[in-house]
Amino acid sequence: MSAQIHPTAIVSPRAVLGENVRIGPFAIVGEQCELGDGVVIEARAVLEKNVKLASNVVVGIGSVIGGDPQDLKFKGEETWVDIGEGTRIREFTTINRGTSQSYRTTVGKGCFLMSYVHLAHDCHVGDGVIISNGTQLAGHVTIEDRVIISGLVAVHQFVKIGRHAFVGGCSRVAKDVPPFLKAVGNPVKLYGLNSVGLQRSGFSEDTVRELKRAYRLFFRSELNVSQAMERARSELQPMAEVDHFLRFLEDSGRGVVI
Repeated sequence: MSAQIHPTAIVSPRAVLGENVRIGPFAIVGEQCELGDGVVIEARAVLEKNVKLASNVVVGIGSVIGGDPQDLKFKGEETWVDIGEGTRIREFTTINRGTSQSYRTTVGKGCFLMSYVHLAHDCHVGDGVIISNGTQLAGHVTIEDRVIISGLVAVHQFVKIGRHAFVGGCSRVAKDVPPFLKAVGNPVKLYGLNSVGLQRSGFSEDTVRELKRAYRLFFRSELNVSQAMERARSELQPMAEVDHFLRFLEDSGRGVVI
């Protein structure tokens, strides 16, 4: 089945459309945009240019994807936005293209970006991420897989939020949030393991227990980071999730929330 394009929509001749694409009233699809099979562009949404949408992506009413990065260092380089399969983007969301730092702003597959979310240039969002209404991500933010961010959260540039973390509403996140934990507040603070999220994701009791032990060593003991890392390496069970938690702390560029 060929694309269904509303008569009022504008589609660049340099755009590439897959099968069963639907483009709504007054939508605009700019040059070098690639739409996979089953993509839906709702009314008045705009793909400015250099946007790649995998199959079954939905872009909500009035959203603007692929706009120039809001960065004074940007000099017109060819940069892109990539959105993964099955991701849903609700109304009035904005996602800017990357800069020469990474040349791309990326969102993984199966994500849900609610209304009025903003992703600035060079943000990289993993798979299965949920970002709630009005949340704003500054440039160069990294969100790992299966993170949930509540509404009206502000995330500082270059911050990293680890996989399966949960960030509560109205938080101001200026440091990295370690994986598997809960964080909320202004200033943001840690509130233990994201136990409910981990259970819903099928983590075993053994894994949850070891992650709790890791959390207590680093954030609820009198040990400094070096001491906690030494004990964690020697005392905790060798699990992939624990190793990821420890490596995240070691690699943190901005320091972590405590």
